[in-house]
Amino acid sequence: MVFRKPPDGGWGWVIVVVSFFTQFLCYGSPLAVGVLYLEWLDTFGEGKGKTAWVGSLANGIGLLASPVCSICVSSFGARPVTIFSGFMVAGGLMMSSFAPNIYFLYISYGIVVGLGCGLLYTATVTITCHYFDKRRGLALGLISTGSSVGLFIYAALQRELIDLYGLDGCLLIVGALSLNILACGSLMRPLESSDSPPPEKTCVNKVPDQYFVYHEKEKTVEENISILEKGYADEKCVNNMPDYKQDSVLNKNVLSSINVNEKDTYKKKVVEQTNLCKQLAKRKWQLYLNYWEETMVLFKNKVFSALFVAILLFDIGGFPPSLLMEDVARSANINEDDYHMPLISIIGIMTTVGKLTLGILADFKWVNTLYLYVTTLLMTGMALFAIPFAKSYLTLAMLSGTLGFLTGNWSIFPYVTTKTVGIDKLTHAYGILMFFAGLGNSFGPPIVGWFYDWTQEYDTAFYFSGFCVLLGGFLLLLAALPCWNACASQSSKLPPNTYSYKVASSA
Repeated sequence: MVFRKPPDGGWGWVIVVVSFFTQFLCYGSPLAVGVLYLEWLDTFGEGKGKTAWVGSLANGIGLLASPVCSICVSSFGARPVTIFSGFMVAGGLMMSSFAPNIYFLYISYGIVVGLGCGLLYTATVTITCHYFDKRRGLALGLISTGSSVGLFIYAALQRELIDLYGLDGCLLIVGALSLNILACGSLMRPLESSDSPPPEKTCVNKVPDQYFVYHEKEKTVEENISILEKGYADEKCVNNMPDYKQDSVLNKNVLSSINVNEKDTYKKKVVEQTNLCKQLAKRKWQLYLNYWEETMVLFKNKVFSALFVAILLFDIGGFPPSLLMEDVARSANINEDDYHMPLISIIGIMTTVGKLTLGILADFKWVNTLYLYVTTLLMTGMALFAIPFAKSYLTLAMLSGTLGFLTGNWSIFPYVTTKTVGIDKLTHAYGILMFFAGLGNSFGPPIVGWFYDWTQEYDTAFYFSGFCVLLGGFLLLLAALPCWNACASQSSKLPPNTYSYKVASSA
């Protein structure tokens, strides 16, 4: 398949719009799952740690399965994967409305919806990159805000639907809304060349002649019959053998000739296919070895090793507030009259602001993106330490906004990864880091919930969360200081418009 040059516009803006709404529709409910979390606690009566697994799986399973999602999009294309994943998300949400227990929700909401979201995220990012080159950063930034806007709207929407139709009706309606992903996917036209030359030969014509067993057999039969008929006529003139005996001899000769030729052709085919399989297996094994060698080289980079620890600890400690903040407010006995807006909605809208603001700051030459990322980690840790001291809606709203803004550091994380390992190793390194981010998303909320089940209060849980984030930030800062100074000293020798990656990758 031949692709055109990315147009950086035209139908690409349609792709941006439908990708925005795709992430809005698929991530709205999983990111705003804190509203559903309260209802599941009351409905099933399970512990907070066990119930928190539902939301953590829905947000973490897509990151854990990111390599599988990439393979699916590469094999089938963005449009089929988007349509199929739309059915997954809608079906998982609708099935969750009939959940008889919390374990059913682990599968229907946690795994099915989570995997569908992971596939949709990969599909939207991939097709957007196909359509944009010079404006790729702007396009990716626009579609990434879809999930944050979805968090803001779905938090209030699901709360209102629960009041009107109950938990089951809310999930059915939200699942029906997710079916609009199918319409978005149908507009994801692949970027193919309309004037691509037709293939020179079909697949059949490219196959070597020795593989055509039946062709060889028919050819041999005709030749043997013509030769044997000639010999038969000469032999009949000399011998007085009866006709039925001569026919039997001829049939035996023809069959033996066919069998010999078939055996030879079959043996050649088996030998060639065996050699081909051996070569493919050897090549596959070599690819696996190269992958693990490249992975070990990445972990020899101390900044990358610290970055992987930091993203893991950040997701363990920084993700639970978006899931548990509503229950924190309820545990603090906040008056409902003071409850003007869901705290999760505040987190969602401030995450959008944070993504855009931090992304703009990262484009300034005087801003070091690694130090900027470390600053967000340290400030997140301090905000988490402050949650146990918040006893009013106003203070919780301010902390929710602060945490939401700082969570927008996801927009600069690719910048940090690129500066750490280099542009040539970005894909490999980013996949590894996203896997560990998925681990943090999956285990963070249950760990915080278990702390509550153990102590019957959230104070210890958020002290633990703040400690995790601060530890990751300090480790990354200590690992980056000498490496980043060396990087700055060598990059200063380059022209002002040159962006150096090689120093960090050799650290």
